Amino acid sequence: MALSPTEVHVDSSKLDNTSDLAKIDYNGATDVVKQKQETLREAFDADPGIPFFSPRALQFAYIVAVVLCCSGDAGYDGTVMSAISSMVQYQQYFNLQAASSKTGIVFGIYTIGQIASFLTCATLPDWFGRRWGMLLGNLCLVTGSVVTANVNAMPMFIAGRFLTGLGTSTAGVSARSYLAEITSPATRGRYVGLLNSFFYVGQIIASGIAIPTGRYSDNMPWRAPIYVQGLPAVINVVLVLGLPESPRWLYTNGKTQQATQILAKYHSKNNDINSPMIQLQLAEIEESISPDGSDRRWWDFRPLFKTRADRYRIWLVTLVAAGSSWAGNGLLTNYLTILLNQAGITDPDRQRVLNFVNSVTSFIGALLGTASVDYVGRRTIVLTAIFACGTGRQRNARVIIAGLLSTAGTNVAQANAGISFIFLFMVFFSYGWTPMQALYPVEVMSYEGRAKGLAWYTLISQGTNCVNTFAMPVALANIQWKTYIIFGVFDFCLLGVVWYYFVEPKQLTLEEMDQVFASDNPRLTSLELQRVAKERRRTLKLRHMEKAAV
Repeated sequence: MALSPTEVHVDSSKLDNTSDLAKIDYNGATDVVKQKQETLREAFDADPGIPFFSPRALQFAYIVAVVLCCSGDAGYDGTVMSAISSMVQYQQYFNLQAASSKTGIVFGIYTIGQIASFLTCATLPDWFGRRWGMLLGNLCLVTGSVVTANVNAMPMFIAGRFLTGLGTSTAGVSARSYLAEITSPATRGRYVGLLNSFFYVGQIIASGIAIPTGRYSDNMPWRAPIYVQGLPAVINVVLVLGLPESPRWLYTNGKTQQATQILAKYHSKNNDINSPMIQLQLAEIEESISPDGSDRRWWDFRPLFKTRADRYRIWLVTLVAAGSSWAGNGLLTNYLTILLNQAGITDPDRQRVLNFVNSVTSFIGALLGTASVDYVGRRTIVLTAIFACGTGRQRNARVIIAGLLSTAGTNVAQANAGISFIFLFMVFFSYGWTPMQALYPVEVMSYEGRAKGLAWYTLISQGTNCVNTFAMPVALANIQWKTYIIFGVFDFCLLGVVWYYFVEPKQLTLEEMDQVFASDNPRLTSLELQRVAKERRRTLKLRHMEKAAV
């Protein structure tokens, strides 16, 4: 028999002794979260979670792999057009040029489809569960890829791209919520960061397929990559309903016993529903849900802006959405072919090879960021990436200038230098922004507003991408290298804004973030909590060393 959520068996006698903690009190929220952190760490000491190589750990790895398909298909969909846009067969079939307004429409309709997913992202995961949100989104994606691969005219091609964008965002939002809600606080950063990092696996597949297929002369070279486009989505559709549902969604919808069993299976070392760790999480979930919350009213978006804490949350989500979209990565991801032409690299086959290499190096950067996010912290990773992207952007501009001034673009050294700095920029972007695009919005939003908050993220992100998509071909055709300068200035402005506002959610439960945002200064509160946690880890390490010496 499971205990009630309030019967948490954790020795909290030490919680009254806070003499070693800083006495900063922001409306009492800091002390409350410190106590909860102490309770969480005691619970974790009592039950550190499932062993790494146990059968349940392998089952959880399978769950993660199925969910990662949602990010893999997003990466594929976001890259396949860049890969085939360099194919002469594709350009001749639709009478297109690489840098034209028609190209902007082809790229932009995908973004418009993602903007249109605002309502499906906000409603389907809350109505039917996170698994069904992934399923329905991926069914839409598969439909779009089939339509796109079999068209004979541009209008149907555009319609297929719209469906693809709609399905990609719907499945992606559901996947982020699902993975954040089923993972433990200790591993949430790595798993959710890996979700967005898997975007580059789709990129690698898309750009890799385009290399051999692009060498043929018929229309199959550009159709084949689009056929493959739906493969990750098909895998997810076939397997996703066999996964357990999000325990937080189950608990909110009255299925408390099932939620408890899932938490115990994947968070408890001995699969014990009475474990302090499991009971603590249940207590926090119970405390955070509302029987009349806005997640039960699909049309009600007021709670996203109702209180100061709500507005702070949605402001952070907006910063991540707009900041990561206008960092300059879209310029390189969607229009790498144009940039390579400007650097003097005009051979289509070499362009596709370099596109593939860019995907691989970006994936390496994303994996490094994912591996370090739970150690370095969210703020440090993002600030590092913004600074590196800003400085790298200026270097890119200077190299491209030199390449344009070289005779007929034949200066091989300048061209190679330009390529190197383009790749380096994407490594830094992937290191900092790629894990955070999936992780940070789900961490700062409460359960009640999570689906709607992620829908808002999609709206802002794709709205800014829409500006990029339609304006970029025109900018590259008219001002060329000066386009780099615009993004460089934005990066440096963003650096100060992020430093001033970003909170640090590292090692905090999703429910503990409520107390952080209830304080007068959420940023200082979160940083103080990280300092206290660091001191506590240092103290425990010294104690273990002293015991070992004795």
